[in-house]
Amino acid sequence: MPLHPQAAAFLQAVEESGNPAFEELEPQAARDLFDPLFAAPGDGLTEIENITIDGPGGPLPLRIFRPKTPGPHPVLMFFHGGGWVILNLDTHEFTCEQLALKTPAIVVSVDYRLSPETRFPGPVDDCYAATVWASENAERLGAKPGPVAVAGDSAGGQLSAAVALRARDKGLPIAFQALIYPVTDATFDTASYEEFAEGYVLTRNGMIWFWEHFLGPDGDPNHPEASPLRAPDVSGVAPALVITAECDVLRSEGEAYAAKLMAAGVPVQLHNEPGQLHGFVTWKGMFDATPVAHDMIAAALRKAFA
Repeated sequence: MPLHPQAAAFLQAVEESGNPAFEELEPQAARDLFDPLFAAPGDGLTEIENITIDGPGGPLPLRIFRPKTPGPHPVLMFFHGGGWVILNLDTHEFTCEQLALKTPAIVVSVDYRLSPETRFPGPVDDCYAATVWASENAERLGAKPGPVAVAGDSAGGQLSAAVALRARDKGLPIAFQALIYPVTDATFDTASYEEFAEGYVLTRNGMIWFWEHFLGPDGDPNHPEASPLRAPDVSGVAPALVITAECDVLRSEGEAYAAKLMAAGVPVQLHNEPGQLHGFVTWKGMFDATPVAHDMIAAALRKAFA
């Protein structure tokens, strides 16, 4: 299918902006440029609380989104995308607000440490520690007791899958994992990498740059918490929704991970959004497909929490 007209218009605007590619910048310069561009504030429809907990590497900030409807509500952990290098709580506030409202759930967004300052497994450690904390602090959150769910986009999808794997191994119940165009493998030769290597926002060279900062020279790309697709056994992990975008270098590995989960007997729903780009779920006010995706995630979460 050709690009959706809204996606084509977005690509044209990106090209006309003249902004450099990720891989042309140092990490902090990339943050300085792209974090403000991708900022997506909420609409003030939830109650927001910013707290800090003790994390593996020191203070770990969390942003909590509470629906204003009667509770108690279950808990959804959210891990933002950005290639483990850029973006932050502010860039994903709108998405967290929408998931909090539509599920409804208390959404806990995690400000995990970024790479290359903190390489793998540090970001996974932060997200897992926050998940354990939320699981043990339902009363503090004003939440419904019970297993939490995890969700994230892109690198946040990788972090969600890694947390789900670690939780299985450590006996921490997870209700559900929503993986939004997730990174699942440190490889760059899939069918979607070949088809969409350049010109579709997230490029092959950009992903190589992100992975190099995340793993560093000594990181292990075969570790299942880095590349969940390479995990020898994914049976027993939480049920999943995997959302991919057709015109995205990560589409093939997202589909492959969904297939791997299905083969292991894990309940999985896979949805590929035709004609869309990487990022469409979290960009505010640009694509008709965005609220549809939010509805889909919320419906899957409601079913899992029930």
